[in-house]
Amino acid sequence: MHRELVGLSSMATRPILADLCEHLRLAHGTPVRFESAGGVEVARRVREGAEADLLVLAAGALAALEREGHLLPGTARPLWISQVVAAVPDGAPAPALDSVDALRAALTSATGIAYSTGPSGTALLDLLDRLGLAETLADRLVQAPPGVPAGSLLSSGRADLAFQQLSELMDLPGVTVLGPLPGDTAITSVFGAAVLASTTEPDRARAALDLLAGDEASKLAAARGMEPVER
Repeated sequence: MHRELVGLSSMATRPILADLCEHLRLAHGTPVRFESAGGVEVARRVREGAEADLLVLAAGALAALEREGHLLPGTARPLWISQVVAAVPDGAPAPALDSVDALRAALTSATGIAYSTGPSGTALLDLLDRLGLAETLADRLVQAPPGVPAGSLLSSGRADLAFQQLSELMDLPGVTVLGPLPGDTAITSVFGAAVLASTTEPDRARAALDLLAGDEASKLAAARGMEPVER
């Protein structure tokens, strides 16, 4: 009996990977379990020698770990494209996001703006700088702790506008998703996967990685708010 393969992932892909692990177990007899945390925390664990077989992270973080020799050469591949969306608390007025001016108005009227420690948070800060709003909004920005959805700050009352990956906001209670950002302010992230150099079962890990990149996995990912990377 083969042991269960272990994967590490960022929080953005946790809902998708829960579905995929169930699919791999039932349809392919491949037992896989993912442990999810903030992307920065996962990368730290990998660098400190965490024993696992698979890794799912934002493409930039994955590439850095590959350069440092923490991944099996040639296994890293892009999987899904994730769009960052805006959200407000349930029952709150829903500002329009159909133009850059409307986005600017929503940002400047917010009293608290929640964002994450992951790639979506970094991209949002870059966007605010590009819009010339970084200084104006600096004291209204509320960064969620690593591993905590930015949307949870809406239901707790710490923010009235939040930005994060759709997969992390779409099923969060107490949150209304407004939709993606307009025009050239749109923020997307690519998430990929690889086999970790620390694996003791590289062949089984490669086979599981192939399944994660397959058509059935892409359909499950789409239902969770991510689109497959075109190959």
